[in-house]
Amino acid sequence: MITRRLMVRESGVVIPELVGSVSQALHAAGCALVEFTFDYIPLPCPGGAVGATELINLDLHCHSTHSDGTLRPDELVARAAQRGVEVLALTDHDDTGGLAEAHAAARRLGLRLIDGVEISVTWRGQTVHIVGLGIDPGNSILQTGLATTRAGRAARAEKMAAALDSLGIQGSLDGARALAENPQLVSRTHFARFLVQGGVVKDVKSAFKRFLGAGQPCFVPHQWANLADAVGWIKASGGMAVIAHPGRYPFDTGQLRDLLSEFRALGGAAIEVVTSSHKPHQYATYAAHARQYGLAASAGSDFHSPQESFHDLGQLPALPCGCVPVWNALGVS
Repeated sequence: MITRRLMVRESGVVIPELVGSVSQALHAAGCALVEFTFDYIPLPCPGGAVGATELINLDLHCHSTHSDGTLRPDELVARAAQRGVEVLALTDHDDTGGLAEAHAAARRLGLRLIDGVEISVTWRGQTVHIVGLGIDPGNSILQTGLATTRAGRAARAEKMAAALDSLGIQGSLDGARALAENPQLVSRTHFARFLVQGGVVKDVKSAFKRFLGAGQPCFVPHQWANLADAVGWIKASGGMAVIAHPGRYPFDTGQLRDLLSEFRALGGAAIEVVTSSHKPHQYATYAAHARQYGLAASAGSDFHSPQESFHDLGQLPALPCGCVPVWNALGVS
């Protein structure tokens, strides 16, 4: 294996395609496999200004045991404080039950907590996640919508367990439930952790790749909320709707444009530009999309677990120059 490191500047969003072409040509010529890694170098802002997230250590996307994280809300806040995070948004999947505990910890530790949630949406047959920031967790419209979204998880979990049973992997439903602190939110991640604990796979990523991911034998499709409803619930609660980790979705350019256009027309406010799901060269790509569609830019680790997450809480790279930080509208400067 030959490793080549490329220094990717904001304007170099076409470099991944160039790298692919070079790799294919080398392979066709019988050369050794080449692996490329990327270093992200933000272009300097006019007047010497720094990138937005360099000014404050924040994280606007993470999860606790109230959904599929492994740390209780107070433990999550304590870890964030240890890492110097000044502003944190707890965004559990389809549930806001951890916010009160997180707020108590944040007050004790001198950290600002933003009320958040991450809503599961089905758009053109694909699951998309919409983060709500600055929500009112007591809003009845939001809570009714979240309860409806959670309602389908129990039946989905039973179907996943039946599929694992058919492969000779017994006890997965009870095992996944035992790993889920919130009984209303038994997810694929809890099944994945059960498989890891049982020695079936080496890690959560392998569990999704072999059993639980789309196209695998134990994947169970599900119809989540629609996009208009999810954005509407967030707005009704006074929050801002953000498309989470857009680089994770299997959309082509046209589909992504359609998603962003529809989202903006519904009153969507932002997209995540900096997230652990994005490679460094993608920051510029999604910053350009944000500017094109008049959306603010967000940044979050999508932290779930010290053992499983790609990026720990906070200490995120700077937003590319020209982005409008979503946290400006949340009173964070």
